[in-house]
Amino acid sequence: MDIRYPIGQFVFPPSVDAHQLNAWIDEMDALPDQLRSIVEPLSEERLDIPYRAHGWTIRQVVHHLADSHLHAYVRVKLALTENNPTVKPYLEDLWNETPEVADFPVGYSLVLLDALHHRWVSLLRRLEPADFQRTFFHPERNERLSLAYITGMYAWHGRHHLGHIEWGVQGSAARKG
Repeated sequence: MDIRYPIGQFVFPPSVDAHQLNAWIDEMDALPDQLRSIVEPLSEERLDIPYRAHGWTIRQVVHHLADSHLHAYVRVKLALTENNPTVKPYLEDLWNETPEVADFPVGYSLVLLDALHHRWVSLLRRLEPADFQRTFFHPERNERLSLAYITGMYAWHGRHHLGHIEWGVQGSAARKG
């Protein structure tokens, strides 16, 4: 298994129906509780162990999820209120090096993710099928991304980083044992 992609890379299916969208939204809805159940029992020491060699610490992964999903939520809102807006990319690696990330309690990012996902899931569940075809332009990728794509991508993104954290927890337990 490639630990960089513990659940594989995201693949957007050729067609997406309401059943698939609802499954992705359900995954997004479940993420905060799943993350909390894995992370809350961990000691501060364990939070600061990288999930893989040269990888982010578990603490950084949690803060990254909050940062990334906040950006995605704003991009969804922009796509719903503007015609194919151009979004601003951000340098996630550098965001994970800002001063508060190194020792800031993960509980705050867990609360942020919980509130954000409640709001985001509520929005997604109220959209009409045509709304999922709305797009924004991502200049770094040089492509238009639909809300259907973003919904699938961020359902995957949460599971992807849960896989990193689970790997880090199991790996750090093995290294201690």
